[in-house]
Amino acid sequence: MTAVRSDRIHFGGDYNPEHWPEEVWAEDVRLMKEAGVTMVTAGIFSWGLIEQRPGEYDFGWFDRVMDTLGEAGIRVCLATMTASPPPWLSELAPEILLESAEGVRKWPGSRQHFCPSSPVYREHAARLVERLAARYADHPALDTWHIGNEYGCSNPVCYCEVSAADFRRWLRERYGTVEALNAAWATTFWSQRYGTFDQVMPPRATPTHPNPTQVLDYLRFSDDALLQCYLTEKEVLGRVTPGVPVTTNHMPHHKPVDPYRWAAHEDVQSLDFYQDPYDPETHIDAGAAFDVTRSSGGGRPWMLMEQAPSAVNWRARNSPKPFGKMRLWSWQAVAQGADAVLYFQWRQSPGGAEKFHSAMVPHAGPDTRIFREVAELGRELASVPQITGTRNAADVALLIDWQSWWALEQGSHPSSALSQREALLRHYRPLFRAGVPCDVVPPDSDLSAYKLVVVPNLYLMSEGTGERLTRYVREGGHLLVSFFTAISDENDRVHLGGYPGPLRQVLGLRIEEFWPLDEGASLAVRGGLSGTGDLWSESIDLEGAAAVAEFGEGELAGRPALTRHAYGEGVAWYVGTRLDPASMRALVDRARGEAGADPLVDGLPGDVQATVRVGAGGERFLFLLNHGETEAEIALPSAGRDLLSASPEEVTALVLPARGVAVIQH
Repeated sequence: MTAVRSDRIHFGGDYNPEHWPEEVWAEDVRLMKEAGVTMVTAGIFSWGLIEQRPGEYDFGWFDRVMDTLGEAGIRVCLATMTASPPPWLSELAPEILLESAEGVRKWPGSRQHFCPSSPVYREHAARLVERLAARYADHPALDTWHIGNEYGCSNPVCYCEVSAADFRRWLRERYGTVEALNAAWATTFWSQRYGTFDQVMPPRATPTHPNPTQVLDYLRFSDDALLQCYLTEKEVLGRVTPGVPVTTNHMPHHKPVDPYRWAAHEDVQSLDFYQDPYDPETHIDAGAAFDVTRSSGGGRPWMLMEQAPSAVNWRARNSPKPFGKMRLWSWQAVAQGADAVLYFQWRQSPGGAEKFHSAMVPHAGPDTRIFREVAELGRELASVPQITGTRNAADVALLIDWQSWWALEQGSHPSSALSQREALLRHYRPLFRAGVPCDVVPPDSDLSAYKLVVVPNLYLMSEGTGERLTRYVREGGHLLVSFFTAISDENDRVHLGGYPGPLRQVLGLRIEEFWPLDEGASLAVRGGLSGTGDLWSESIDLEGAAAVAEFGEGELAGRPALTRHAYGEGVAWYVGTRLDPASMRALVDRARGEAGADPLVDGLPGDVQATVRVGAGGERFLFLLNHGETEAEIALPSAGRDLLSASPEEVTALVLPARGVAVIQH
């Protein structure tokens, strides 16, 4: 598998020349060169112009686009153009259209209106990709293939008859026999036993709670249906252009699509992320998404495929990015492993649903704040080619599993307020603020190199995962586990004998009963850690672990709230409530301190982010980003030169202005 192909950080955006008359294209290229653009994505929504009638292709105008970009030395991440079928395909084959769980058909008029299981859609998409790949296989501008676009953004699940038939095929492959399906789905409950696979339907609208394992399997199937669309196109590209890398742009914290499953089929990981200027912690949210993206690719450099130069158009209120934030947030992606920083889009569209989404060249033209900031960033990124290809280093891993997420947030649980994204961020935030980099990895990863492993609400856990985590601690690892973890197996069948099933031994405890808290309620937590817990509590019986803190009130007053278990050569922590942010920071600081997972910079101010990228020869690049609104004084761990400063002198300390960035080479 490859990484981003460049000797510098790629810079550019989504280019849609079909929105403009051809005489504008020359100005586009001139301005791209002025802004330091090295790569554009092109053709994402061009299917309707390339193939205006079934089987009739007009590549002439796109040839001129590719030639113009190639002559200017601008690389193209070429989209397969299949993200949104043209109207003629819906007219020709209306069975490609989506249906909701209530049986309501979703009509054309926006985008991604196709059923992912539709063989007709896949056939027409593959035919287009075959022609596209053959035409541009040897074009000098072609750098990377961009398959589809934001899979599952608008069509994550379809419940039509085409999907129903495909689901039954998928179930036959997964279970082999209907008896095995019945066992996995616990269909003796509510008289749901199936006699044949043909009786199985998608989990369409039901009178009350549906079968949870049926829902879980349908989410697995739906992710797989989207992946099969991607793989259909990848097969064509691999056959026609075998040397060209492929990618697709994922969305952050996108529940329907499991990025770890997809990563094995991508040469480069790509992400779209749109920070919210109204959210004071949007950079922490971004940090978690960036770490998921990098980690899913095994640590390889990745591409920030889309971000906004300023405002977006799709939130209820769309603020521009304040001065300096676009630069800061772009550098954050680089700090966390990106070797390409791109935008949606190059030139702001005069019409359509995204006409008020900002662009590198806004409606007002290049004599604007946005274009000046974009061009300055392009020049700055070009000045540090030595960063390209380096990798992030981390001593801590957070575990997340998309399939567990799909099961965790279903109904008929002790609490409907559990959120996997909130749990991830609650455990991620203390590490981010302490300047302790982490990877975010799936449970089947090799954890042996990590000093601390953090497990937030991993509701589904196989016996094998439990054994691996137990072995990790026995051999000297440090583990921090939060509540409602390891409750059910991979089929969402409860581990019997006391929670948390496969982790009871390593955690040294048994949970008999859950006591979720009412909305707005909280409990005091006292002892070796003092604070409050909300959302959740539970009745914990110690089986070797020591109570570090207890519930200070309520029905569980005096019972353990936080435990620590010395096990083998390592330590396992367990927290049985959702701690307040200060207490969570104290807990994580203590756990990582015992594990030896130290901050990159001692005494790091709270709004300053620290990460490090390391080159193949051992050279280190320390990134410092001030997300606060006041300057920050920082003592460096060792002397180094700030690559973004005009001064060639090494420094041992620096004053980082609000929204400032430093890249220290050691």
